[in-house]
Amino acid sequence: MHEFHSIVKWLNGYLWGPPLLILLFGTHLFLTFRLRFIQRYTFLAIRLSIRNDSDGHGDVSHFGALTTALAATIGTGNIVGVATAVALGGPGAVLWCWLTGIFGIATKYSEALLAVKYRVKTSDGTMLGGPMYALQNGLGMKWLAVLFCIFTSIAAFGIGNMVQANSISVIVEETFKISPYITGSLMTLFVGVVILGGIHSIARVCEKLVPFMAIFYVAGCLIILALNYAHVIPAIELIFKSAFTPHAAGGGFVGATVIMAARYGIARGLFSNESGLGSAPIVAAAAKTKNPVKQALVSSTGTFWDTVVVCAMTGLVLVSTVSSNPSSFENVNGAVLTKIAFSKIPYIGPVVLTVGLLTFAFSTILGWSYYGERAIEYLFGKISITYYRILWVLAVMVGSISSLPLVWDLADTMNALMALPNLLSLLLLSGVLVAETKKYLWSDDLEQTAHDEIVSYN
Repeated sequence: MHEFHSIVKWLNGYLWGPPLLILLFGTHLFLTFRLRFIQRYTFLAIRLSIRNDSDGHGDVSHFGALTTALAATIGTGNIVGVATAVALGGPGAVLWCWLTGIFGIATKYSEALLAVKYRVKTSDGTMLGGPMYALQNGLGMKWLAVLFCIFTSIAAFGIGNMVQANSISVIVEETFKISPYITGSLMTLFVGVVILGGIHSIARVCEKLVPFMAIFYVAGCLIILALNYAHVIPAIELIFKSAFTPHAAGGGFVGATVIMAARYGIARGLFSNESGLGSAPIVAAAAKTKNPVKQALVSSTGTFWDTVVVCAMTGLVLVSTVSSNPSSFENVNGAVLTKIAFSKIPYIGPVVLTVGLLTFAFSTILGWSYYGERAIEYLFGKISITYYRILWVLAVMVGSISSLPLVWDLADTMNALMALPNLLSLLLLSGVLVAETKKYLWSDDLEQTAHDEIVSYN
């Protein structure tokens, strides 16, 4: 087992090295320009996300699909991951993380568009979609669709389940001195009640949980920024300067080159928002919508909220806090850096951080349960869903009471392998993306008419 773990760690390091990061970020850039900077429709997309197609085809509302995807996407990476990027790559990593989110909006839009266009309806009226159906129906590569689902189902039990459950039990034990067995039992019960009801139950919970946890966490960040008000503008200047010039050690930060800032910022940004990994479009395909472009726009806001807002807030909090008290941050890692930053809020700071981590991790378990379920259904049919849900609930308990470094590393590897077939479908079907966008959203001289049309679909 030790040798197998060593192989996984080596493969994981190779897969998440420069080649994949360049491929992911390169795809973001390619699709941004191929789709005429689709990011300019972000505020239209936000408005569409809270409006529903009354007679659209699908299983859940636009908002339900979006919040379920955000539940899976907004996780500990938004807090500890950003802190790790700052600790290893310096303050400039925050800007690279933010830019990854900006350009990643185009990729998230593209994934969702293909998911809705190539989705299928089952005999009971359920909508199924995602990269596996784009690969099968759009490119005729069913073998690659099968591989994607294998990678997704394994990654789901790791990064989407046991790792998150373990994070929750550790946080609760450290903060409240509650046994992991008690935490695990309660979490297993809550998860079971939610996921046994399927996508409708998951979406209902996520519609309430995701806005609460995001507002709660952002409010905590705003309080810290208010306390650090004298250091906020200098922190922004430092972030931009360090992103493009080498940063010397000192002032609480390690020394970092531009390459280091870009590497860790891009890596954490990609890992945080999951644009290009192929997970979020699985739930986008379940949305009630009349055309693929409308849901694609809504789905693209997930990357905006996840990285452009939440990760940016975290990064600014960390850099301004370090700048305000450099001596407190000498030689600390990402997790400790975050704890010290939130301790700036008297009495309730640790509670804000703990509640943020707990809700982020728990929501990830709910969102990823749906991704894994659809992957398993593609591989083994509808009969496998009940068995899958039972295993998923049991895995929550196992993760709560076990230390799982192998599971974490294996999940990282599977995430990278998920991305490869998904990115292939995006690049090979980019012509379809342009055609659908032109049909429903813009054309050379009728962009405003199409713009008005898509808004009026309600």
